[in-house]
Amino acid sequence: MNEKKYNSLFKSPDFDIAPIEQAKTIPSDWYFNGDIYSFEQEKIFKNQWQYICHEAQIPQAGDMYSTVTAGNPIIVFRDSQDQVKAFYNVCKHRGGPLAIKKGTKTVLQCQYHGWTYLDDGSLRGVPDWNLVELFDKKDFGLEPFEISIWQGLIFARVNSSDLKLTDLLSGIAERIAPLNLSQLQFHTEVEYNVECNWKVYVDNYLEGYHIPIVHPELANLLDYRSYSTETDDWYSLQHSPFKEAENLYSNEGGQAFYYFIFPNMMLNILPGRLQVNVVVPVSPTQCKVVFSYFYDDVEAKMKSGVIEEDIKYSNIIQEEDIEICEAVQRGLQSKAYHQGRFSVKREPGVYHFQNLLKKEFKKESNEVIK
Repeated sequence: MNEKKYNSLFKSPDFDIAPIEQAKTIPSDWYFNGDIYSFEQEKIFKNQWQYICHEAQIPQAGDMYSTVTAGNPIIVFRDSQDQVKAFYNVCKHRGGPLAIKKGTKTVLQCQYHGWTYLDDGSLRGVPDWNLVELFDKKDFGLEPFEISIWQGLIFARVNSSDLKLTDLLSGIAERIAPLNLSQLQFHTEVEYNVECNWKVYVDNYLEGYHIPIVHPELANLLDYRSYSTETDDWYSLQHSPFKEAENLYSNEGGQAFYYFIFPNMMLNILPGRLQVNVVVPVSPTQCKVVFSYFYDDVEAKMKSGVIEEDIKYSNIIQEEDIEICEAVQRGLQSKAYHQGRFSVKREPGVYHFQNLLKKEFKKESNEVIK
């Protein structure tokens, strides 16, 4: 996308930030315009920390996890010295994907033509290469991916910036103490494909306003009257005590903490359980949501049936969210809608997210245009 297209994408009033009592929601075309979607991929997701996986998913030397973040393939693995490392999952021969070579703990091998790399990224073996001239292995090492680890959660980003991961997540560890997320055990991942823009899904997550209508079962679990939202620089927190009635989590006490971390990650923390959600943009009108489940004692909770019930219950909530988000996407694309307003009491999280989005859009568009 060239600079002229960036310049024509936005109107100056779109970036205005008014008090929530007077503010309008972001323009509807931000939810389906293809050029804005491309702008987000290049200027938001490549510049922000993105969750990859938990250390519990790569517990032993030679364990690896591969995915795509901000449009770039990445492989994360644990080496023989118990260190977590990450590289672009791209062989320097012709772009093939990598995996830990069978029979080793740290040698990476291209799954296309068999080139091998050491755990420092240096090229080790090149099959059938004896006739190639002017070739130096030192010029064909793997590209490292910047990563940072917080409470066992591994984050990565394509472009470096001054924002440290500890600053992004500042205050969360203290708030959820004595729970330490690094001590949890991984159970499973579940993916959902949703026919809506990624921001529709985020907006929906960020408010409890819809709970009584869309999620009647959840409304019976949480004390909706005490449901509140707090905001920080880069994240927001929705939390609520459980009702006194018997439920899946009440025996373990505590509260439900729902953290949203800009731009597309959620930490759903309940007693003895963590659910990480990542909203992955797929197209201007499609996204994928990856749910990762962690528990304090997987074996015991599997035997008791708690995990089965937890995932079953979560799936019901997710199906309800998918249905309403897809309906909202159709409404946003209709001729009847352009911008809305915010509930001061129930939608400060949506307001906070959309203001962060405006600030980043404005900053990035100005840097390109000037």
